[in-house]
Amino acid sequence: MGERPVITRQDDEVLVVSVGDVELFTYVHRPSTPAFEGPKPYLHPVRTLAGDVVTAFRPHDHRWHKGVQMTATDVSGENFWGGVSYVRDQGYVALPNVGTMRHEDFTITETGDEVHVGEMLSWFTEAGQHWIHEARQFTVRDVEEDSWTLEFATTLTNVRAEPLVFGSPTTNGRELAGYTGFFWRGPRSFTDGTVIAADGGSGEEMMGKSARWLAYIGQHDEVDRTSTMLFVDHPANKNTTWFVRTTLFAAVNPSFAFFDTVELPSGESLTLRYRLVIANGEWGREHVESYVEKHPW
Repeated sequence: MGERPVITRQDDEVLVVSVGDVELFTYVHRPSTPAFEGPKPYLHPVRTLAGDVVTAFRPHDHRWHKGVQMTATDVSGENFWGGVSYVRDQGYVALPNVGTMRHEDFTITETGDEVHVGEMLSWFTEAGQHWIHEARQFTVRDVEEDSWTLEFATTLTNVRAEPLVFGSPTTNGRELAGYTGFFWRGPRSFTDGTVIAADGGSGEEMMGKSARWLAYIGQHDEVDRTSTMLFVDHPANKNTTWFVRTTLFAAVNPSFAFFDTVELPSGESLTLRYRLVIANGEWGREHVESYVEKHPW
């Protein structure tokens, strides 16, 4: 086992969790984000135990990509992702529909070898309507010699009087662009990285496919090191389909509405859970399979 994770900073804007002298991540819960980019909490920078940064922030091609985020591209026509919206038969269009997620409160517990963070958030449309109440939990756990785990869970409750319909660019007509939900954008040096997945899957052929886990392996600039990002889907999640790119940039998203919309009736809730393992070095298929087997849900 490695050292114990601890909270090393918490204020009105950020929360930082560290192991030893390495800041594993900065969670920005009250960001100073331009309205067009969809203000919402995000994790950046995220680091390996070796101190290497494995996230990108406001890349020039998609300014609204910020490290690791929980978000949604299309909620009954509203865009909580940020940026342009994909409109059927028109393509990407800038619309007055970019919402925001507002932090309300934290409940934090440090127990033994884990840090647990509970967060309450509210999702507001650009017009100021409160549509979703979110109960978010993330846990830093399983700190080992060469890896650590971020376990992420969210429960989205429809507080609108009408049903909410979650979709994606693909449900609106764009082929193999079904991104929505828990999203990671990797550093530019991770472009053209290696993807492996459960049951023999690999490469960008995993776009639009299902698998219990998917790993992205990328190389760092400046230092002679490689890192592995392992995403593990929870068995209770329904219809998870992978959005994954190695070019033109590095990104992974276990989408919950890739090909089909998800309707959430008024007053009802949707719960999603994922694990993200951040590891030093290049983990091969056998290593990943062994790790997943030793760390069951």
